[in-house]
Amino acid sequence: MLFDNFTLILLGVVATATLLPAQGQGAVFFEGLTVAAIALLFFMHGAKLSRQAIIAGATHWRLHLLVFGCTFVMFPVLGVLAKPILLPLLGEQLYMGVLFLCVLPGTVQSAIAFTALAGGNIPAAVCSASASSIFGIILTPLLVALLMQIDASEGPSALHSIGAISMQLLLPFVLGHAMRPVIGAWVDKHKKKLSRLDQTSILLVVYTALSASVVQGLWSTVSLNALVMLTLVCCVLLALVLFLTAWLGQRLGFNREDRITIVFGGSKKSMATGVPMAQVLFTGSLIGPALLPLIIFHQIQLMVCAVIAQHYARQINPDTAARPKASS
Repeated sequence: MLFDNFTLILLGVVATATLLPAQGQGAVFFEGLTVAAIALLFFMHGAKLSRQAIIAGATHWRLHLLVFGCTFVMFPVLGVLAKPILLPLLGEQLYMGVLFLCVLPGTVQSAIAFTALAGGNIPAAVCSASASSIFGIILTPLLVALLMQIDASEGPSALHSIGAISMQLLLPFVLGHAMRPVIGAWVDKHKKKLSRLDQTSILLVVYTALSASVVQGLWSTVSLNALVMLTLVCCVLLALVLFLTAWLGQRLGFNREDRITIVFGGSKKSMATGVPMAQVLFTGSLIGPALLPLIIFHQIQLMVCAVIAQHYARQINPDTAARPKASS
């Protein structure tokens, strides 16, 4: 449960990027391959999303509003409030990475998978998670520009970033959803095999992005002590968000199924969306520190939420012991 195949392979990719980073023509090749893989990934995400699920889940606006608020308001507020502690503890670059983590959209597949295992509101989870990814294409660059005070003189403007991210993520998603009447049955039949596409795409983007950062001197600026502190910060952040989402769901009077959906929908951050966004929003040596908090947080959230989901499931069926495969 603590170290599945994807986690081990991801650690291997990080080690490979450290020891054998892509350079020169190799870097150009992997950048092109990564763009194609991410476009295909979001095309398939769009093709998987059924309109029946959208209609079934869209009417639950109170739940969606709360998950949306946790993802794009509560997380960023926690990141900003923690600045006096995190900045001296982690340094400016890793703190910016934590702040970038806080403004990312939530996951799609893992949020739905854990909600399903735990006995939550699956249609609402599908609608909420998908909406988070779509709105995040616009909101994340705006929040990055606002909270990190990035302007056109220091890097790509927010509007330029939104355009670039939309072309890379939103356009393939829309095209995939438009093609669902044609390929939807095939996609639904091969969901398990297509999940490998998610993992492969993430691994490619991580290798490409970390390679560029390693060449720029990533490990000369990030120490082992800083990595340990960053891991502890990610653990505390996840624990705090899990507590707040559970407390808010109960405080606002949601039923058990909806509270489960809120916990798993409002506490996650997407690696599949975050890594390509980092490539657009950050340059050179900044990409590595921007990705490290996301890589660490992503693995911790999968491990912890797998345990929580099984705990919920055992409350309904003591014999339930299955674990979902989730990577986005």
